[in-house]
Amino acid sequence: MATTAKTKAAQAAGRKSRSAPPLGASTDAIALLEADHRQVDAYFDDFEASADDREKKLIADRICLALKVHTQIEEELLYPAAREETGDDDLLDEAQVEHAGAKTLIVQIEAMRPGQPLYDAKVKVLGEQVRHHIEEEESELFPELRDTDIDLDALGAKLATRKAELMASFAPTAND
Repeated sequence: MATTAKTKAAQAAGRKSRSAPPLGASTDAIALLEADHRQVDAYFDDFEASADDREKKLIADRICLALKVHTQIEEELLYPAAREETGDDDLLDEAQVEHAGAKTLIVQIEAMRPGQPLYDAKVKVLGEQVRHHIEEEESELFPELRDTDIDLDALGAKLATRKAELMASFAPTAND
């Protein structure tokens, strides 16, 4: 379904009003993940606002990198801990399926260039899926986690360490 410029602006303003603590303010796992959510959300807004193919490619690359790292740290560290602490298998199973769908689109987007058929549509659909996923995590999973005895600071430190490792390993080299 097509979205008008007015609707996009209203949606972006609503998303930006839900602010997470600044990066580095806490090692709390949820704060770290919410900061990631705000960052990738801003990337999608930037992509939608751009008309320049070169700029779109750079933004799409940022989106793909951020999502690859984010999904991996959630799958390796957050979801197993959340599954153990909350026992909410249905919610976590759905989250993993959503990640699989995002990964499929990421591979397709990375294999394409702006201007090719469906490029913009794939990035837009990825954004819609990711925003849906964010909404569910922030309104369902994160509150459940806060109600457990899990040490969110210790988990956050592990997430931050693994994120830094992955960013270094996934980052493009000078030869790319």
